[in-house]
Amino acid sequence: MKQKLFTKDFTLVVLGQIISLFGNAAIRFALPLYLLNLTGSSALYGTVTACAFLPPILLSPIGGMIADRVNKRNVMVVLDFLTAVLILTFSLLMGTLSLVPLLTVTLMLLYGIAGTYQPSVQASIPALVCPEQTMAANSVINTVSSFSSLTGPVLGGLLYSAWGLKPVLWVCTVCFFLSAVMELFIRIPFQRQNLDGGILHTVKNDFSESIRFLRAEKPVIQRGMFVICGINLFLSAMIIVAMPWLITEILDLDAAFANRLYGFAQGALAAGGLAGGILSGIFADRLHVRTSAHILAACALCIFPIGITLLLSDSGILNYLVLTICCFFIMVCSTIFMVQMMTFIQTETPPHLTGKVISLILTVSMCSQPLGNAMYGVLFEAGRGYEYAIVLFSGTVSLMIAVRAQKIFRFT
Repeated sequence: MKQKLFTKDFTLVVLGQIISLFGNAAIRFALPLYLLNLTGSSALYGTVTACAFLPPILLSPIGGMIADRVNKRNVMVVLDFLTAVLILTFSLLMGTLSLVPLLTVTLMLLYGIAGTYQPSVQASIPALVCPEQTMAANSVINTVSSFSSLTGPVLGGLLYSAWGLKPVLWVCTVCFFLSAVMELFIRIPFQRQNLDGGILHTVKNDFSESIRFLRAEKPVIQRGMFVICGINLFLSAMIIVAMPWLITEILDLDAAFANRLYGFAQGALAAGGLAGGILSGIFADRLHVRTSAHILAACALCIFPIGITLLLSDSGILNYLVLTICCFFIMVCSTIFMVQMMTFIQTETPPHLTGKVISLILTVSMCSQPLGNAMYGVLFEAGRGYEYAIVLFSGTVSLMIAVRAQKIFRFT
C-alpha cells in the first residue's frame, strides 16, 4: 500500500514553510529596495547584497552538521524565533543608527540564519516521506517556497509603496513567530549521533567525510555543484541586481509606480518558481538529472530577449514587460532544474550524510553569489547606457555552462 504524502508532520512542515518563507521573501524584498531608493547606487546595492551572502557561506556547513546531529524540528523552531527577534530589533533601531551599516548587518544575519535553516528542511524530507515520493515532496517544498516568494514581494511592494518600510517589518515579525509556534508540533524521526571528540574535531571530521563522499563515491554530484556555481555567478546574480536597477533607476518610469512594478516583477519570479514546482510534481516520474542540461539551456536562452529589447527599444513599459515575462520562464526552468538536482542528491546520499552533503553543496554554490552580485553591481553602474551588453554577456556565458552540463550528466 502506497504511503500518503501529506502526513500530519509533513503537512506542518509545508505550512510552516509557507508562513516563514512569505516573511523571508517580503523582508528580503523590502530592505534592499529601501537602501536602493535612498542611495540610488547599484554599486552599493550590489556590495551590500554581496555581503549578505557571506554568513550563509560560513554557517551552512554548521547548519548541515546540526541537521544531522540535532532534532531538525528544534533547529527550525529556534531559528524562526530568532529571526522574529532580529526583525523586531531592526525596526526599533531604524532611525537611531546609520542606515547602511545597520541594514548590512541585519541582512547578513537574516541570510546567515537562512543558510543554517535550509539544510534542516531539506534533510528532513527523506525522514518524512518514503523514497519513491522524494521527488514529489521536493516539488511540494519548492512550490510552497515559490508561492510564498510570489505573495511576499507583491504584498510587500504594496505595503512598502503605500506606507513605507515599518508595516512590512511588523508583518514579517508576526510571520516568523507564527511559523515557530506551528513547528513546535512537528515530529521528525531523529537518531542521535555520538560526537567524535570535541565540537571542532567533529565539525572537521563531518566536513572531511562529506568532501570524501563527493570526490570518491559521487563525483557527478561534485561536478553538478560547480555547474550550479557557474549559474549563480553569471545568471542568478545578474537577475538579482538587474531587476531592481533597471526597473527603479534606468527605465523611464515614475518612481512610486516603479516600486510597485518591481514588486510585481518579483512576484512574477516567484510565480515562475511556483509553476516550475507544480510541473516538477506533475512530471516527477519523467524527470531525470540527465535532462537537466536542457533545462539550463532554456534558462540561458530566455536572457537574450531582455538584452535585445534593451538595445532596440526606449519604451520603459515594453522593456519591463519583456524583462518580467522572461524572468518568469527563467524561474520555471531553474526550479525544475533544482528539484531534479536536490532529488538526485537526496536519493544518492546515505541518511547520516544527507544534511552535511546538502549544506556543503549549498555553501560552495553560494560562494559565487556574492561575487556575482558585486560584479554586476559595478558593471551596471559603470556601464550605464550599455545594460543590454551586460545582459547579453550573461546569457552567452550561461548557455556555455549549459552545454558543459550536458556532458556532465549524460551518463547518470
